[in-house]
Amino acid sequence: MDKYGLIGYPLAHSFSISYFNEKFQNEGIDAEYINFEIPTIEALPEVLASNPELKGLNVTIPYKQRVMSYLDAISPEARAIGAVNVIKVEHRGNDVRLKGFNSDVIGFTKSIEPLLERYHKKALILGTGGASKAIDYGLKSLGLETVFVSRYERPGTIQYERITPDVVKEYNVIVNCTPCGMFPHSDECPNLPYEAMDSHTILYDLIYNPDETMFMYNGKKQGATVKNGLEMLLLQAFSSWEFWNGKV
Repeated sequence: MDKYGLIGYPLAHSFSISYFNEKFQNEGIDAEYINFEIPTIEALPEVLASNPELKGLNVTIPYKQRVMSYLDAISPEARAIGAVNVIKVEHRGNDVRLKGFNSDVIGFTKSIEPLLERYHKKALILGTGGASKAIDYGLKSLGLETVFVSRYERPGTIQYERITPDVVKEYNVIVNCTPCGMFPHSDECPNLPYEAMDSHTILYDLIYNPDETMFMYNGKKQGATVKNGLEMLLLQAFSSWEFWNGKV
């Protein structure tokens, strides 16, 4: 039986394990998907050695960047983003070869592209973590200018308190890459001038629990187009399967 899995820490909220095991059952695929909750990335070789049937891994927080030093090959996109969240595991005799990909950018661009109009030229990216780098890459590939928003003074970012109504009018695509508003803190939202939003604004939240975050709710009240991260997640899972099975 083939094995696939997820490495990260902690793994309390894993969409992948239920998605893939349900897929395997429904499609009669002789495989199983396992969560490998490893407290340090140094445990990866042990996971590989003790699971010789492993064909592929997903990678989540906090290892999307740290895992790269363990890989034999990295796709150009993943290298440009600086983060890997899919690993294809190839067995060649006694050798194990690891190739890294990034499915965040594929899932995101495919799910936001239908919402974009000609007047969507600039975007704010809330957060500076691993996912935000893929979002930045994706938005730029769709022709948008981007600016990162951080709570702290960091090079190449602006701070929340500097986002005026005029900034929101100009940067009318806003993507939340932070955990702000995620269950169980569903009553929280990024500090933005929501009153400046209108039907030209797109608010995209990578969070999918709850279905409608306060970030989305506040924008929707002003007529903004809003979307959560569930479709992105499904597209990512689909891409992972294609990477593992050599279709990409």
